[in-house]
Amino acid sequence: MITFGLYLIRVMKYLHIKIKGRVQGVDFKASTKAVADQLKIRGTIHNEKDGTISVEAEGDDQMMEQFLEWCQEGPEYAIVESIEVDEAEKKAYKNFEVIR
Repeated sequence: MITFGLYLIRVMKYLHIKIKGRVQGVDFKASTKAVADQLKIRGTIHNEKDGTISVEAEGDDQMMEQFLEWCQEGPEYAIVESIEVDEAEKKAYKNFEVIR
């Protein structure tokens, strides 16, 4: 968030995140949705055929930093080997959705 006089300007981030490791079959998607909802992150999450998880995320800069930290750990039984983060285009998601 940036302050200009009396105005607060929220800096928004739009990211594509690819998560590698033991991330499928360990409740990663549902756990990620719960964290995203708590942090007011909008976007989608789904499994990829190659065993990774793909996330599109939009949110406030500070909340996105917390979200990325969580993605590096994941839920209890996940083993995150790496994450790739790229800037994405704004898609104006209304909420965070698990895609099956």
